Amino acid sequence: MHCSSPKMVCETKIVADEHEAIAGTKKDSVIVSSSQMWTSSSPSPSAFESKVEKRDQVFIREFERSDHEEVRRIFTEGIMERIPNSAFRGLKQQTRTQFIYALLTVMCYVMTKSFTLTFCAPFILMGARYYYSRKVILNYLDCALHTDMADIETYYMKPTGSCFWVAVLQGQVVGIVAAQGREDDNTVELRRMSVDSRFRGKGIAKALGRRVLEFAMLNNYSAVVLGTTAVKMAAHKLYESLGFRRVGDTEDYTLPGMTRSLLERLFFQIRYSRYRLQLHEE
Repeated sequence: MHCSSPKMVCETKIVADEHEAIAGTKKDSVIVSSSQMWTSSSPSPSAFESKVEKRDQVFIREFERSDHEEVRRIFTEGIMERIPNSAFRGLKQQTRTQFIYALLTVMCYVMTKSFTLTFCAPFILMGARYYYSRKVILNYLDCALHTDMADIETYYMKPTGSCFWVAVLQGQVVGIVAAQGREDDNTVELRRMSVDSRFRGKGIAKALGRRVLEFAMLNNYSAVVLGTTAVKMAAHKLYESLGFRRVGDTEDYTLPGMTRSLLERLFFQIRYSRYRLQLHEE
């Protein structure tokens, strides 16, 4: 199985109401202040409200070596959720595949004259979709866990113009995101965004996205780009709420780890969408 280097898709799992303030560590205080560009001002809270908000504040800080296991767990959980989404929800976007499956069902009846087999045909096709979705996505996950997600420090923390952050809530790592700089076109790629399923609906995904935008501005990148195979519209709405514009789609995209066999192409298809947020002209 061939695994390409970490040029993979960005996975985003939630869209939530944004918090008005994003707290950070002392090291990150300069970056946090720039988040005012994306937040509206609000009156000073009372002492009681401040105590409640402090308990629920999301802190975003740079990745540390001790975070590695939790980061891999959150990333793996997010990728595994893609299996049923790609197998079933993704079919709604694939008109050609729907036609092929309908044709196969009709052919089943023509060839067998059996109502029972014809009735079972759609369920067999959906079972095959689930099997191949699981196979492809597990291969993709294995590639990721043996490339950039195996050594985050080497891929993201050491190179100039790249970084990896974690979101911390009540002392627990609950979200992740990476930024990978590209010197050839002076852009930075938003990558590996995912949020723990137990902590969704708290504005964590948007806070992580903003951190990447702040990082790009502080490092004078001309644009932030990303690619995603997310099926749920929530992920796409998140990007748009951050200011990204969709600049293209690739149908039947080839994920790292795919073999492109005939059966795999028949039962697994995925759309790859590219987004871009222009910060300033080069």
